[in-house]
Amino acid sequence: LSPCSGLTHESHRKDVEQVYLRCAEGSIEWMYPTGALIVNLRPNISPASYKHLTVCIKPFKDSSGANIYLEKTGELKLLVRDGERSPSRVYCFGYDQGGLFVEATPQQDISRKITGFQYELMSRGMAADLHTASAPCRPCSDTEVLLAVCTSDFVIRGSIQDVTNEAEEQESVIHVGVSKLYRQKSKVFQLTGESGNWRGQIKTLLECGVRPGDGDFLFTGRMHFGEARLGCAPRFKDFQRMYREAKDKGLNPCEIGPD
Repeated sequence: LSPCSGLTHESHRKDVEQVYLRCAEGSIEWMYPTGALIVNLRPNISPASYKHLTVCIKPFKDSSGANIYLEKTGELKLLVRDGERSPSRVYCFGYDQGGLFVEATPQQDISRKITGFQYELMSRGMAADLHTASAPCRPCSDTEVLLAVCTSDFVIRGSIQDVTNEAEEQESVIHVGVSKLYRQKSKVFQLTGESGNWRGQIKTLLECGVRPGDGDFLFTGRMHFGEARLGCAPRFKDFQRMYREAKDKGLNPCEIGPD
């Protein structure tokens, strides 16, 4: 087992292990799976806050050897079937919907099997405010853009240098040249080369049909399983307009230099 620091586990019975994870994000890797694991997510926050949490898991690309269920009061709901191949698929559920029950499937040769997945816990509000959840390619409203500027993990002004489409994962990788970095939660955007230009990559769904083009955009979004995921991305001149209009009316939710 190799999740984040803070792992504890205890024997439950001969063929079932209890695993306790205290971190808000991490991973589990179960080598040569036999029997079953009960995964208990116990973040270091007040238990009263648990009902406001959403849990997301993302199986490793080559994960195999076990089914992953959502378990509550003895009832099992299949989340990920052994051998299911959806490289970019993320499975989310409310913390109060149950815990994870990982059950090994019968194998002729378990030495070749490794079951693993990443997990993240986030506030239900944070999960819901990703407008991409219900309409991934819909342009954001002015209100959504202004809120995204205040709450996103990254906010940058930049241009689309190139777009790489990954058909197998049904995703597009946007290669961004950064002209101004307002905020980033982790070092996705970095200085590169002797020219000292800032660059980085942002992922979005292939179905959105992103193409390289002229002009600057305001890119916002969240970090999800270590990757920058696109949120609202208006043209920069449109962002300047909506920001100044909101500021004139005293309605901008936070201050940020739009120039």
